[in-house]
Amino acid sequence: MPKPTHIGAMTVPNMIAPELFRFLRELRENNNREWFADNKPRFREAVQLPMIDFIETMAPWLAKHAPAFVADTRLNGGSLFRIYRDTRFSADKTPYKTNVGCHFRHRAGKDAHAPGFYVHIAPDEVFFGGGIWTPPTPVLNRIRDAIVEDPGHWQAIQRAPAFGEVLGGLSAAESLKKAPRGYPDDHPCLEDLKRKSLYAAASCTEAQVCAADFPDRVAETFAALSPLLQFMVGALGLDWGRSRDPMFAGAAPGG
Repeated sequence: MPKPTHIGAMTVPNMIAPELFRFLRELRENNNREWFADNKPRFREAVQLPMIDFIETMAPWLAKHAPAFVADTRLNGGSLFRIYRDTRFSADKTPYKTNVGCHFRHRAGKDAHAPGFYVHIAPDEVFFGGGIWTPPTPVLNRIRDAIVEDPGHWQAIQRAPAFGEVLGGLSAAESLKKAPRGYPDDHPCLEDLKRKSLYAAASCTEAQVCAADFPDRVAETFAALSPLLQFMVGALGLDWGRSRDPMFAGAAPGG
């Protein structure tokens, strides 16, 4: 039995174990429906249930520190991403993802275009953090507008010791070659205005994922990231409790 971790006011075991990585490695070598059907009980025991347990473990921290961000333990439509790939527009027709991920999105957001926290676990690649990933231009422009209006605040967030020490700064992302249309090309935050996504993440080893303190490690990262998300949430007319903006209204929590 894994040793307990302490997160918020809870003491719970981390159920993620090396078998999760073994399963994903084998799936990478046998990415077909027949193999997956034969090994679906392993998938449930080694991957689904431990990840649902992890999501539940993170819920108290989110409720206390970022209450508008949802930890939803439903297998369908919840925080855990499905293992099935959407192959409709891909040349790669392998049916399954070889990673497991979960997101804790703002409850007013219908999809990944709202700010959120994210955890990605794959053999040889583990990272966790958050922000906003390739949002529609109107959404991204509202964040850009906030950066233009208050560059000092935006820069202070990135200069904070915890942000640099835990996250190492904003993650590399696809950017425009020049300033977005309508934005100054001499702005002190020009490089960030050119970004198509705004996010940051920390990484760790497979052994650290399976350690007792993994949820605490993720919570520490989410805490360091929170000022960045608070800036984005404010720019989009959202808050930590409810949506104030029709652009993001109408989504059920975790829906």
